[in-house]
Amino acid sequence: MSVYRVLDKLEAYVREGTWLPAGYRILSEERMVEMIEKVRSTLPEEVGRAKIIAQGQERVIRAAQEKAQAIVDEASTKHEILVDEHEIVQRARTTAEVVLREAEERARKIREGADTYAAQVLGEMEARLGAAVASVRKGREALVSKPGTPTAAQGSPLADAAAKSKRAAFDHASSDTAALESVEV
Repeated sequence: MSVYRVLDKLEAYVREGTWLPAGYRILSEERMVEMIEKVRSTLPEEVGRAKIIAQGQERVIRAAQEKAQAIVDEASTKHEILVDEHEIVQRARTTAEVVLREAEERARKIREGADTYAAQVLGEMEARLGAAVASVRKGREALVSKPGTPTAAQGSPLADAAAKSKRAAFDHASSDTAALESVEV
């Protein structure tokens, strides 16, 4: 039986008691003691529960505060880690951009150097081929202009023309090589 029920019965018993003048009531002592004992027997259970609840409340509050503090600490740590990771990622991106720009600049310079070198080699080849073509033309002209000429051992114009074209090609090649060496230095 609950304390409230016993108290309700006690209250009803007091109201049912006999009235005396001056506002007093006559109640049975035996019945009053019996009801008080019922209250006492029921009360420790209720009070015990209240104490347990009160102690549990303090324990729950402490546990909740500790858990809240742990959550705050963990969040703070994660925040610091994320900030550090973000900074690392930013630094890595910046470094990658710098390295990429440097690589592109090197590649551009290498391409320019390769183009310049190719242009020089092609120019040199063109000059040599031009000198060779000129030598061939001079030789053909020499053959066509004097059909019954003596042999090369006797100092023929063909031999002279061939020697001159070889000398011109050699001189031209020497001047191109000297020009290339001065450019490379």
